[in-house]
Amino acid sequence: MNTLIENISAVNDLILQGKGLEAFDIYYHDLVVMQENDNEVFVGKDINRKREEAFFAGITEFRCAKPLKVTVGEKTTMVEWQFDFTHKDLGCKNYTQVAVQEWQDGKIIKEKLYNGL
Repeated sequence: MNTLIENISAVNDLILQGKGLEAFDIYYHDLVVMQENDNEVFVGKDINRKREEAFFAGITEFRCAKPLKVTVGEKTTMVEWQFDFTHKDLGCKNYTQVAVQEWQDGKIIKEKLYNGL
């Protein structure tokens, strides 16, 4: 069984390769709970994958995604990201975001994103 640092590193590597949806398919639990800031909570892999697909489909220009810091704790990982892109609905975005993931059975069961969007 892989360690959390190996798993989150694999997720980050796939994202950096432009394979965010592949990372989602491999490393996210079927019962995943996802939330951005204090917005609505979305439960389940199917609904969250559709949301991810829509987000990635809306990117019109991609300039940068870079993990700045990675932290591993007990059943928890955190990644601080730098993002720079243009999105058809969100416009030009250049920001940092902290993603906090809780792991169960080698997969992300809960993820909360903290950003200023």
